[in-house]
Amino acid sequence: MAAHPADPTPGPDGPVPAGRRPGTTVAWAVAGSLTALLLLCAASLSIGAGEVGPGGALDYLLNRDGARADSRLALVVGDLRLPRTLTAVLVGAALGVAGCLLQAVTRNPLAETGLLGVNAGASLGVVAGIALLGFDSGYAYLVCAFTGAVVASGLVLLIAGRTGGGSPMRLMLAGSALGATFGGLTSVIVVNSAETYDRFRFWVLGSLAGVEGYGEVGRLLPVVAVGLLVAALVVRPLSALALGDDLARSLGHRPQLVRLTVAGSVTLLTAAAVALAGPISSLGLLAGFLARAVAGTRLPARLALAGLVGAAVLTLSDIAARVVSRPYEAPVSVIVALLGAPVLIGIVRSRHLASMGMTDPAGDERREGGPGPVSRLLARLPSRRARPARPKRPGRDAATVVLRGGPFSLLVGRRPALAALGLAALGLLAVVISAYAGQSDLGVSRTFQAVLGQGDRFDVLLVQKFRLGRITAGLVAGAALGLAGCLTQTLARNRLATPELLGVNDGATAAVLFSVTVSATGTFGAWWAGPLGALVAVLLVTAVSGGLGQRGYRVLVVGLAMSALASAVTQVIISRRSLNSASSLYVWTSGSLNGRSYSVALPVLAGLCVLVPLALVAARHLAVLRFDDSTASSLGAGPGRVRVLCMLLAVALAGLAVGICGPVGFVALASPVIASRLAGPLRVPLIGSMLTGAVLVVVADTLGRIVFPGTELPVGVVTTVLGGPFLLWVLLGRSAATRV
Repeated sequence: MAAHPADPTPGPDGPVPAGRRPGTTVAWAVAGSLTALLLLCAASLSIGAGEVGPGGALDYLLNRDGARADSRLALVVGDLRLPRTLTAVLVGAALGVAGCLLQAVTRNPLAETGLLGVNAGASLGVVAGIALLGFDSGYAYLVCAFTGAVVASGLVLLIAGRTGGGSPMRLMLAGSALGATFGGLTSVIVVNSAETYDRFRFWVLGSLAGVEGYGEVGRLLPVVAVGLLVAALVVRPLSALALGDDLARSLGHRPQLVRLTVAGSVTLLTAAAVALAGPISSLGLLAGFLARAVAGTRLPARLALAGLVGAAVLTLSDIAARVVSRPYEAPVSVIVALLGAPVLIGIVRSRHLASMGMTDPAGDERREGGPGPVSRLLARLPSRRARPARPKRPGRDAATVVLRGGPFSLLVGRRPALAALGLAALGLLAVVISAYAGQSDLGVSRTFQAVLGQGDRFDVLLVQKFRLGRITAGLVAGAALGLAGCLTQTLARNRLATPELLGVNDGATAAVLFSVTVSATGTFGAWWAGPLGALVAVLLVTAVSGGLGQRGYRVLVVGLAMSALASAVTQVIISRRSLNSASSLYVWTSGSLNGRSYSVALPVLAGLCVLVPLALVAARHLAVLRFDDSTASSLGAGPGRVRVLCMLLAVALAGLAVGICGPVGFVALASPVIASRLAGPLRVPLIGSMLTGAVLVVVADTLGRIVFPGTELPVGVVTTVLGGPFLLWVLLGRSAATRV
């Protein structure tokens, strides 16, 4: 039967209303984007510090009255603005197309070179080339960026190709792990070279201010052209791949070859963009999402629109960077982050997410009195696969011991108690080794004498004031992070949930740096700034996402957006300071215990004395909250109150820890996982998580002091380099459970 003309006609993303012509809509969108890009290019040529307006720029372009002979016009327009505008168009188009390709090949609307670690891999290659090989040219940067991007792209596609690995949140978390690991390796290089850091701190922000003449653009233009050509050639097989590998093979395509070809195109485009303008994140995500919203699943139109949108957004950001802080220039990546954060939020709140595989089948649960807001936080992240209960053996109840004292009694599990004792002994051993190890080799006997206040005065000063003070700061910071991670993971019923995913670390870091900037002494005396910044970050994520846990992915993506924005603000603050001040602040923002002492650790120690007993009181209710809310309520627990209390405890603990040693990554993630393995799955390992976090931070700090003789790695760099592979293992290991 023929369809009635008034009936909706099927489209690639669902029914298309009558009267709507997708081809016409796309044509108008392409025409509008092209017009906007041309207008922005004209504005870019007319705005800047050279006081040459639209008339002068037009005179130069048309060479009216021999305007090109004017040396001032030739310098401002011909040598500065025109090459810079062309670079913005080129880099924006490259990143837009690269983001669209990644979204298509991974079938993930959140895929982007920045979020998936490709930018970080390219950046690592460039920094390694600068510091280790002495490279200082566009082609050399390109080769290094290409090498790093190849490694990152290959790992991303390897993860996406695993069973369940390409799901939106799993791929984003894996990309975050890759990006963090590459970033940690970059920091290893940067902190050991003041010259490399001085160049890196401006380049890492992403900027077009250094573009002069057509040399670099001309050399890298063929690379971008090849990447765009490969993208155009792969459109048809990539469109077939969207139908599934089996159907694509039946149509004569080879899925693995298609993926490798796409990886090559993405790598070329990303490497050229990073070599020209530094790492600029979120642009590919923004361009790809807007292109998909207009063109649907029509890949050729999506690629064209993504390239135009990326070029237009980067050109607009570059114009804004010139005018928002005159006579200085703002980093273009900050402007892109300001534009990209609302788009990320729009993505997770979009009505079209059902067609993108980003919805939660949790409606029934909420309607029937399921978990409250915070419990649904990150609930769709991969969690541990449920295992069948083992039959109890005779004497199983003997695994617990009752301790009695007068009218009070305490039920203690043997396994958790033994695990806690073992962790305490390991912590003591870590403290002894850390007090002994360092650049000044004291020997074991001299170290113990200095601990007791005996021996040489210099030894006593070094051990008691510096090393033991630093160790104490590391112990309390690690304990706070471990406890914060345990609370968050228990609330979310998921071992991948950490305060870092809510933007807590980056928010606290930005707040502490802001307090340093406005402080008259320029010191880290404002210990309260960390918890305050963490609380503000969580409140913003809560408000913007429409309530904690409305959908797990919503909180995750908004948290990542807030983290990117706070990180950009942090980099701007650092870039505006002198080299010596910026270098010390950069080390702290990498997570460092250098210079930390008893006085710095006291606020966190006092906080732990208050917060730990509260957490222990809530431990019984936390164990009950592992069941659904109706069961918890029937057992006398108040799920809403317990969740709010524990989330505030976790935020305060993480903020205090950041105030001591900066954003030390992955400790809050790894500590509860390790402690749970030791104490058993039926316990909430609060004490074990604290002890594990303390041991991890002290051990990482010790490794940072002894790995490279004559230099020191920040503790956060060590935990990041080691924690990234740990997160990938948790994500992709066989025990990582439910695929989302």
